[in-house]
Amino acid sequence: MSDDNSKKSQKQQLNIELDEAMADGVYSNLAIINHSPSEFVVDFVNIMPGAPKSKVKSRVILTPQHAKRLLKALGDNIARFESAHGEIKDYDKPPIPLNFGPTGQA
Repeated sequence: MSDDNSKKSQKQQLNIELDEAMADGVYSNLAIINHSPSEFVVDFVNIMPGAPKSKVKSRVILTPQHAKRLLKALGDNIARFESAHGEIKDYDKPPIPLNFGPTGQA
């Protein structure tokens, strides 16, 4: 086997950098999802009790393919979490108006 073939058979390593500000993350207790034919837009919001309004803290725009991969990855991770820690309870929350926030038009 030549060097070129052995290099191709090795997985390429991707170096991903995470600076300190990004490592702190953003807390969110609401995600609003909109989509167009070409993208999914996920707005992460932190709603505080008693506060009359909230701001979008982070927006992630995904292709439909990446949105589907994210759905699968979240499902896999939730299943592993529940395996280790028990079922995640989903508590009833007051309904959020469906017209909240911007729409995902392209």
